[in-house]
Amino acid sequence: MDNSGKEKEAIQLMADADKKVKSSGSFLGGMFGGGPHKVEEACEMYCRAANMFKMAKNWSAAGSAFCKAARLHMQLQNKHDCATSFIDAGNAYKKADPNEAIKCLNAAIDIYTDMGRFTIAAKHHISIAEVYESELVDIEKAIAHYEQAADYYKGEESNSSANKCLLKVGAYCAQLEQYQKAIEIYEQVGATTMDNPLLKYSAKEYFFKASLCHFIVDELNAKIAVEKYEEMFPAFSDSRECKLLKKLLEAHEEQNSEAFTEAVKDFDSISRLDQWHTTLLLRIKKTIQGDEGDLK
Repeated sequence: MDNSGKEKEAIQLMADADKKVKSSGSFLGGMFGGGPHKVEEACEMYCRAANMFKMAKNWSAAGSAFCKAARLHMQLQNKHDCATSFIDAGNAYKKADPNEAIKCLNAAIDIYTDMGRFTIAAKHHISIAEVYESELVDIEKAIAHYEQAADYYKGEESNSSANKCLLKVGAYCAQLEQYQKAIEIYEQVGATTMDNPLLKYSAKEYFFKASLCHFIVDELNAKIAVEKYEEMFPAFSDSRECKLLKKLLEAHEEQNSEAFTEAVKDFDSISRLDQWHTTLLLRIKKTIQGDEGDLK
């Protein structure tokens, strides 16, 4: 479907809205009233133009139009509408200019936190983290926004949402070799989930991940950690993950890379290991003397 006509219409609507804004601030506009009313009309026109730009897939122009609407809403003290327009702008800019998208989402977050709407602010911190992950590939900044989201969720007693964000942080910290921080997160989330009947099945996975991080730092640490997790969460002892860890610790102690690989293969044949687990297991295996550093 050809939407080029929509773009022309949007450009005209933007020009008309600009005129309305100028006239609302003029001397005559002030004399005869209708200033705020004209600004409200201009807001609506900018939003309509933005949606037409979206139809024409001109994402930058759509983002810019929503930003103009947001600034006018702020002028009118319509905080909620202002934040909504900044979110709309951010979503449009995501498809064309990730940095601008982040600016708009941050502007909305400032408004939501000022209004005490921390759960909504947390949601948009996650959106920013995802832009840093996928578009800008700045993992450190993604981590910072996931952590902020987790803090806001915790403050609002949304512990399940907070844990989801923390698990993202833990996974990235381990990849960046910030093992101590990853361990703290996995232990914290494991401890909060093991007492929940609906979530306790996941606890073994978090203790498994914490153990792998311990293992890379120090084999003895890993042994002590596994024993600690078994005491904390007896169901962990019977898990395939715990049995694998014990086989890996034994193979590592004997500096037997073949036994290490065999144990991983056996586990993987039943429970597929993802990229994260494979990366950490390879790092552990490389600490075995004379190892080639693969799991084949």
